[in-house]
Amino acid sequence: MASRQFATFEVADQLFGVEVDTVQEVLSYNEYTPVPLAPPAVGGLFNLRGQVIAAVDLRVQLGLARQALEGPVMNVILRGDGEPVSLLVDRIGEVVDLDDDTFEPPPDTLSGPTRELVVGTFKLDGR
Repeated sequence: MASRQFATFEVADQLFGVEVDTVQEVLSYNEYTPVPLAPPAVGGLFNLRGQVIAAVDLRVQLGLARQALEGPVMNVILRGDGEPVSLLVDRIGEVVDLDDDTFEPPPDTLSGPTRELVVGTFKLDGR
């Protein structure tokens, strides 16, 4: 049975995961530069070892209140086709192995920005 590894994190008490292969690193950071005229979900920019990285506030992307960028904030930095991007999250979780046969597409009732972020879901513990 095939399985995939996911790095998990929480946003507003919701559990999310991204395939481990797409994660560059996970870190806590606290100095963000605002980006005038940027979309609301852009939390700011920060410098990571000489590379400028955009931080996307997943709370705003999901239609929730903006995360306070005071003090350290957890970042999941993903490798994209071009430049890396950081997802601002509330908490970092574990790396989990999930069998492919537990994968389901997002439900039809899921709409809006959440549906755009969700590629699929996994049944956990028989639920």
